[in-house]
Amino acid sequence: MKKSFALLTITLFIFSTGVFAQITSRELAGQMNTIQTAVPFLTIAPDSRAGAMGDVGVATSPDLNSMHWNPAKYAFLENDMGVSISYSPWLRNLVNDINLAYLTGFYRLDDQQVIAGALRYFSLGEIIFTDFQGEYAGQHTPNEFAISAAYSRIFSERFSGALAFRFIRSDLTGGTVTTGGGETRAGTSFAVDVSSYYTQPVTLSDKDGDLSFGINISNIGDKISYTENQEEDFIPINLRLGTALKIDLDAYNSMTFALDLNKLLVPTTPYFGDNDTILRGLNSDVGVVQGIFQSFYDAPGGFQEEINEIMYSLGMEYWYREQFAIRAGYFHEHQNKGNRKYATLGIGLKLNVFGIDFSYLVPTAGRTNPLANTMRFTLNFDLGNTN
Repeated sequence: MKKSFALLTITLFIFSTGVFAQITSRELAGQMNTIQTAVPFLTIAPDSRAGAMGDVGVATSPDLNSMHWNPAKYAFLENDMGVSISYSPWLRNLVNDINLAYLTGFYRLDDQQVIAGALRYFSLGEIIFTDFQGEYAGQHTPNEFAISAAYSRIFSERFSGALAFRFIRSDLTGGTVTTGGGETRAGTSFAVDVSSYYTQPVTLSDKDGDLSFGINISNIGDKISYTENQEEDFIPINLRLGTALKIDLDAYNSMTFALDLNKLLVPTTPYFGDNDTILRGLNSDVGVVQGIFQSFYDAPGGFQEEINEIMYSLGMEYWYREQFAIRAGYFHEHQNKGNRKYATLGIGLKLNVFGIDFSYLVPTAGRTNPLANTMRFTLNFDLGNTN
C-alpha cells in the first residue's frame, strides 16, 4: 500500500504514544509525559500465549517464546528442542500492511544447559516520500529487526539464570535526505538481557501446584541514531518482574494466575521553561548506565509519577488435559504515560509435537484505539523429548 510521508509521520506518532513515544509533551506538563525511546517494536508482545494473558510471561511456565519474557525459563523446558513461529497484523485500524513476525527456537545441550535464538521482524509497509512541495522524493519499505541469542542454565533444582545478546537494526527512511540536506541511515544497536527464574512446588488445601518468580532486565544497550548529527535515543531498556501460581485442580484440569510489573529504565523527560531551562526533573541527555539508575528518581512529578511509570499485567490460563487452553488477561498503563489499557482473550490447542495459539485484544480506554482488534497467531513445534 502506497502512502505519503505525512501519513507515515502521523502513523509513527500514534504508534509511539501507544508504545513508548519518541516525542515529548512539554506543553502538557502535569498531564502527559511519556517516556522517550527508539525502536519500540522491541516491547511488543510477540506470541499469542502471553498476548492472550494481558502480556504476562516473566514467571509463567516455560515455553518456546521465553526469549522475549524471560530466557532463564528455557532451562526448565522438558524437551530437547523446539521451534515457534508467530505473526501479528499490527495497527490495522490505521493501515493494512504493518506486521510483526517472530521466529524462535531452542536446543538443549545437556540436563542443565540450553541455548536459544530468535528473530523479530517488524514491517511498516510501503511508503512514498514527498517533500514540502508535494514532489516525489523516493519510495521505501521501513522495517526493523532484532536477532537474539541466549544461554540458559539451571543452578539448582528450582533456580535458573540466563544471558541473552541482541543485535538491533531499524531502517525507517531508506537513506532519504532530510530537509536540512543531511542523509539519514539505518540505526543499529547491541543489547544484553539478564534474567532469572525460580519455581517451587506448593500445596493449597489439598491441591498441588507450583509457585514461580521471575525477573528480566532486557535491552541493556547502546543508544541509537538515524543521522550523523542527530542526538542518539535510548532503546527500551526494561525491568520486568512477576510471579505466577499454577494449581492442579485434578488430574485433568489446571489453572494459572500471573502478575507482571514493568518499568522502563530510561530517563523521564523533564519539564522545560523558557530557553529550554529545566523547571522540574533531571536532564535526560545522559549515558546509558546513568540513565538506568536515574530512571528510578528523575520523574518531574516526583514519587507519584515514578509509580505511574509502572505498567502491570494480569493473566489467567486454564488447561484441560494439557491439550486445550483458555486464556484471559488485562494490561494497564497510566493515562499520563501512554494510556494503553486493554483486555485480552485467547485459546490454545496442543497435539503431540504440534501446538497452535490465538489471541485477541480489546481496548478499554478511548473511543478509538489503534490497537483495537489486534490478533496474534502462533505455531509451536516440540521436536524432541528428554528421557
